[in-house]
Amino acid sequence: MERYDLVYQLYDEYDTETLREYQAFVDVFPAIDSRVALEHWQGATEELEERKDEIRSGFAAGETFAEVASRANRDQAFTALDLEAKYGRAVNVLVLDVDETLRSAGGTDNEIPRDTLHVLTEFHEAGVPIVICTGQTLENVKGFAIQGLGSEIVHSGDLSIVYEAGTGVFTPGHGAQTKQLLYEDLEEAIRNVFDDVRSRVLPEAPEDLRRGCHLQGNEFNVTMKPNYETGSTKARETIDAALVYLIDLLADAVGVALELNGTDGSDDREDGTGSREIDDETVVDWTRAFYADQDPEIRAVLEGEGAYPDLDSEAVPGALSDVLERIDVAYYEADAAEIGSLELNKVVGVERAFDVLDVDDPFALVMGDSKSDLRVMKWVDEIDAGIAAAPEHASQDTLEHVLRTDELVFDRGKSVDVLRTVFALNRLARLE
Repeated sequence: MERYDLVYQLYDEYDTETLREYQAFVDVFPAIDSRVALEHWQGATEELEERKDEIRSGFAAGETFAEVASRANRDQAFTALDLEAKYGRAVNVLVLDVDETLRSAGGTDNEIPRDTLHVLTEFHEAGVPIVICTGQTLENVKGFAIQGLGSEIVHSGDLSIVYEAGTGVFTPGHGAQTKQLLYEDLEEAIRNVFDDVRSRVLPEAPEDLRRGCHLQGNEFNVTMKPNYETGSTKARETIDAALVYLIDLLADAVGVALELNGTDGSDDREDGTGSREIDDETVVDWTRAFYADQDPEIRAVLEGEGAYPDLDSEAVPGALSDVLERIDVAYYEADAAEIGSLELNKVVGVERAFDVLDVDDPFALVMGDSKSDLRVMKWVDEIDAGIAAAPEHASQDTLEHVLRTDELVFDRGKSVDVLRTVFALNRLARLE
């Protein structure tokens, strides 16, 4: 029989919903020092195995179908079949964003749900490496990874952390390759710009920003975050102001590095004696215009703050734009304003993680919600090296990409649904 016919038979003839309930209970049953609770868990385990045995005896590939039915619902199983038919291979590495992907402040109390963590441990046990790919600091990621997945998995040699959106890669258990500081490979001039901004960002900030913001503890990127006591409306106002402030501070740092403050850096000798004289405000306007042209969200903030310059981005001198094209300005509404290096992004970090993990022929599941995750999704799509999934509240461009490819969109806080689909894909891909 065709696989589709077998899956129809599986979900039509067996009570797979109850089977999944037993599986979920057995998987995430909390460790309780109670004889009664332990006996209850043991009884559920025996019932689970009896129900699986019915499926095992009903199919030639009974073990595979029992595992699929116990974890994936009908829609997830058929999606897995479609993916297997389209790509003809199993996922051999997971690339996972954390905030608003694995966990969501709106739906999961900002913790990774236990069922999600359990499925991740099953992928690990099946030999599938995990790459945590996040904008967070290394220490934050290590903390929740060890707490959620356990020290054994984190230090197994099969887990890598791409942190600060690609400025560093941490892969425990790999000797000299364990921690790689990718920002050390940048040109000194670019590093100096970041050093300049970092040293001045809080001391020179207006009082309302100093009171309402703090710096995230990054190794390289400069990220302004609202303080914990700042409510959502105030947080939006604070981060909008912080974005304008960061862009202006970056403009000054780049202007100093290029010695633009006083000259436009062009070869035009309009006065017959050399490059025309300019002031600091002009460099700021050029920089604002450059980033407004790069990102509609940034333009909207600049307009809302009365900081949008009335000039064409094409007027930005080549010497300035050549540097700005290497520096990313990111805006996350009510959450963060950040500058980072476009030469150090999640794609670069993931490539390095794959090298350390010896994933030389990747077919990855990439899950994320933001523009930085979208870069990884597009990269694996361009080289036929994976599939992409996103939560329903992801950025518009990210959602459009996911819907255009395999439509793996999941509800807020329900990343486990896609993980179960891929779990089924990997089981079904084993069948001849």
